[in-house]
Amino acid sequence: MSAEAVTQIVTTRNVELVVESPFYIPMTGPAARPRRSLKHDDTFIVLDSHGDIGASAGGPDGLFNADTRYLARLELVLDEVQPLLLGSNLRDDNSALTIDLTNPDVYRNGRIVLQKDMLHIVRTIFLWRGTAYQRIGVQNHGDRPASFDLTLLFDNDFADLFEVRGERRPRRGIGASKLLGPADVLFEYNGLDGKSRATTLHFDPRPTRLAVNAATYHLDLPPQQVSSLFVAASCNKPAAPKAVPFFRGLLAHRREMRQSNTGATSVETSNNIFNEVLCQSMADLNMLMTDTPQGRYPYAGIPWYSTTFGRDGIITALQMLWIDPRVARGVLKRLAFYQAKTVDPLADAEPGKILHEMRGGEMAALREVPFAQYYGSVDATPLFVLLAGLYVERTGDDETLAELWPSIEAALRWIDGAGDPDRDGFVEYQRASEQGLANQGWKDSYDAIFHADGRLAEGYIALAEVQGYVFAGKQLAARCALRMGLTDRAGQLETEARLLAERFEAAFWCDELGTYALALDGAKQPCRVRTSNAGQLLFTGIVRADRARMVASDLMRPHFFTGWGIRTVARGEARYNPMSYHDGSIWPHDNALIALGFARYGLKHSVEHVFEALFDAATYMDLRRLPELFCGFRREKGRGPTLYPVACAPQAWASATPFTLLEAALGLEFDAGRGEIRLRNPRLPAFLNEVILRGLQLGCSSVDLRVRRHGDDVSLEVLRTRGQIQVSIVLTH
Repeated sequence: MSAEAVTQIVTTRNVELVVESPFYIPMTGPAARPRRSLKHDDTFIVLDSHGDIGASAGGPDGLFNADTRYLARLELVLDEVQPLLLGSNLRDDNSALTIDLTNPDVYRNGRIVLQKDMLHIVRTIFLWRGTAYQRIGVQNHGDRPASFDLTLLFDNDFADLFEVRGERRPRRGIGASKLLGPADVLFEYNGLDGKSRATTLHFDPRPTRLAVNAATYHLDLPPQQVSSLFVAASCNKPAAPKAVPFFRGLLAHRREMRQSNTGATSVETSNNIFNEVLCQSMADLNMLMTDTPQGRYPYAGIPWYSTTFGRDGIITALQMLWIDPRVARGVLKRLAFYQAKTVDPLADAEPGKILHEMRGGEMAALREVPFAQYYGSVDATPLFVLLAGLYVERTGDDETLAELWPSIEAALRWIDGAGDPDRDGFVEYQRASEQGLANQGWKDSYDAIFHADGRLAEGYIALAEVQGYVFAGKQLAARCALRMGLTDRAGQLETEARLLAERFEAAFWCDELGTYALALDGAKQPCRVRTSNAGQLLFTGIVRADRARMVASDLMRPHFFTGWGIRTVARGEARYNPMSYHDGSIWPHDNALIALGFARYGLKHSVEHVFEALFDAATYMDLRRLPELFCGFRREKGRGPTLYPVACAPQAWASATPFTLLEAALGLEFDAGRGEIRLRNPRLPAFLNEVILRGLQLGCSSVDLRVRRHGDDVSLEVLRTRGQIQVSIVLTH
């Protein structure tokens, strides 16, 4: 994702240095109320704990569709005062948000006319098919009638998501608002891109008073009586009376959510808290999934990345491959469809490259930002090849392989061609225009790639983990070529992978560090910095076995391992900052890939430590939800981890992390050709005595398994099989 940007001011004596980095997500101050979010397909909404939009300063509040804000304010007041919060809860499946409120003491002419806690106000909100539905239920628990005004204040600005993030625009389109009748309001915007956008608000029943920015209901509520009000905010739809009624829409939405999970493996464990973590993760992943013409795609995260991201979609699909390989198929087909065909410097596009990010807002259409279809990612292309190979091995789906093979070959041509501009055998990047991202690996903030003395790397940069992705991708592509009968091509790819591994060891290994360099700069000088990138190399298999143990040992020392997980940059390095985006923070997905690498090399003790650390972190998180990242401070007794203020939550690859950690612990391997599932060196962490997997699929067959921990060993019980399938434990040393 695009970490993007800030103006940093560093003062040294009388010299002021200003470092510019575009598209930064600023943090101007804390939000007064916690935020909650809902998403359905291309629409998402961010509200505060009271169910309001825009009622308190800070935060990316709003109803958004296709990177445009369609509602900037929707605030409930009671006789011109804000209600008091009783509680706010998301349903376990993320289908709806429910907020319980009550009234404060209400005064008129200096005396109390409504005593506090007499009214119970329940707001129920859900998103479905481009419309935000809300029911406001009010019950009078007093012993006398209650007379009061309930008002909804609303407004809109049709801001582009990048404006919400802090970008300034010299010009904007023209907006207007008008009443369509006694129960309907229309907001319109004619953008500079020539596109018209509209929000319709429909109130049921009709308000006592309606204006273009407020709807007021005067209620005279007898004791114990209930009154219900409904409001629907629709993006680019006809007047809302044609919308589905609230309760019918809510039931249909929940039915769709249940159906979308059908066919995925379910997981149950002996630890109730870990079960909550898994349930929240699956609910978040299901919410982030978006139906596209090419298949379901996991959008990267809310609020800033609710769109198609290549790298994020690929890694999320990779993490979910053992649970539900259909996600990988949708990701691969969508990215193949949008694979670059031409050269476009502003979009960093070259034939064969895989999409980094796509945006549907006004600023992208006008190329005020380069992200309409943006290809400024050095790793998405080799990761695409890698995922395709893993998907085929997981499923045996030769039909999809044949469909994807031209795109795989195009990606490989980019890797060996434009992706290696100086022909040194390493894939490198340098942005093609000043509008693009300066750093184009997963650590894409401006200061993420640096030398031991803190100097930023310049020129064409070859990242360590990217070479690992290429290595693994070519090995997997070779096996795909064999499946298709392309023997010569398979041999060529195997040879290229072997030679790359030899070159990599010679160029990237740093004896004095006992690990691999972060990158090579444009002068082929190694960035001799201890980073978690070396851990991702283990996942790819490019690392020699003896050096793999050295890398793993270093990652588990206190300068990396905090007790909550592994930092992105080791303490003591020049730019180390535990509160930064990429220079010392902890990213769950990064730890998950490192854990897969530990498992690959048989380092199950290290897998266990990482698994336990992230599980413990999740127990402190709101909703048991792992965020995009959190700060890399050392764990202290009696305290939880320190949050990062603008981290996305939910965020796809963070949500998938608990499942990846379980995969690494169990050592799951799939052999579609033999119809066999293997558990290689399985080992459960101390907080898990038992794991049950139901509906674990391989081809047309499936199995239910129970794995029990016995100290450092496990036992395996096959509970049920459907079709022809074998399960075994493999112990290697």
